[in-house]
Order: sequence, then structure tokens, then C-alpha cells
Amino acid sequence: MTELWDRPDAAVVLGSALVAMVLVLSRGIWRVSRNVVTIAHEGGHALFALLSGRRLSGITLHSDTSGVTVSRGRPTGFGMILTGFAGYVAPSLLGLGGAALVAADQIRPLLWGSTALLIAMLVMIRNVFGVISVVVTGAIVFAVSWFATVEVQNAFGYLFCWFLLLGGVRPVWELQRKRVRGRAPSSDADQLARLTGVPGTLWVLVFGAISLASLYFGGLLLLAV
Repeated sequence: MTELWDRPDAAVVLGSALVAMVLVLSRGIWRVSRNVVTIAHEGGHALFALLSGRRLSGITLHSDTSGVTVSRGRPTGFGMILTGFAGYVAPSLLGLGGAALVAADQIRPLLWGSTALLIAMLVMIRNVFGVISVVVTGAIVFAVSWFATVEVQNAFGYLFCWFLLLGGVRPVWELQRKRVRGRAPSSDADQLARLTGVPGTLWVLVFGAISLASLYFGGLLLLAV
């Protein structure tokens, strides 16, 4: 902590972490900010569907922060398993990758890369709310990368990574809570259970372990302790 406070950007690092916690933990704010996590979640499904050789049909983002990614191909097999697995871990892994770029002082490439991914995702969005969500998110990231000062870009980069790292954990907990109440019979974990025979609860534990590990290692990178 002493080394952290000796850093000239200590206030930015800790302040952005605090703001990200508010965005994730505040129930009212989370209803809005969770849309960014949903974009990352569905983007993870879409990316790994393509990487596994499936044909991507479209992505729908709903105002209740849920989403659906439709791809065509074999209904079983490794490609389908990989596609189903990618959603809940995507925000955390993106946050970890972003933290690595921030630690390497590559914040502008992080912002440009994020903008490019959002533009690529926009092509596959199939509903109005989804288009608005992606366009607004992309416009904010692009505006910061193009018009903001270096100081603002640095602060935004830290906030962006902290939010994905923290925001990747909460949906996993929400998922299991819904499953316990019988409100998520077709969740990613339950679909994976049907595909693999591995219990859905175990898949939730795997999601949680990856999210928490990403938060830990990403946090170390951002804090540079």
C-alpha cells in the first residue's frame, strides 16, 4: 500500500476502483451499467461461436439486461460447448486483458480495440435496443479515445477495467440465485449441463472461479503492488 500511495496516479487507481464498485453494487445503477456487461457476455458467445466454426446469425440485447446470441451449426460437440461457456467468463477475461494493457501503459490501444470490437458486434445486432446500447457504449469509448486528454483517458481506462473485472463477478452470483429459485432453466450453465453431463452448479463454480481469479490478477496489475 505504501508503494501504491507513492505512485502519482494513486488517486486515479483507487478512485476508479471505488466508482466501479458503486456501478456494480448499487442496485439502481447496476440496472443500467449491467448492459455493458451484457454486451461483453454476448460478444463472448459470438466470438467463440465464430472461432469454433459456427455461423453467427445475430445478437439480441434486451432492456432487462438479458441477451441472446444465435449461431448455426451442430447442436452438440466442442464448438457448442465452447460457445456456451464463453459468455459468463468474457467480461472478466476482457477486464484482465485490459488490465494488462493498462499496466503496459497502452491505454489508447485498449480504447481503440474496444471501439473496433463494438463496431464489429454492431453488424450482428438484431434489435433496436441492442443497436442503441452498442452505439452509445461505442460512442463513449471512441469520444474518450479521440477527444479526451491523456489524464482523462488514463482514468477512463482504469475505470473500464475495474468495472469489467468487478462486473464479471456479480452476474455469476445472480445466475446461481436464479437457478436455486428455478427461474433460469435454460441458463448457460444448464445448457452446458445438458451438453456435457456435468452438473450446472459445477459450471457456475467454474464461471465464478475464473471471474474471481481474473479480478485478483487484474487487480494486481492495476494496483501494480
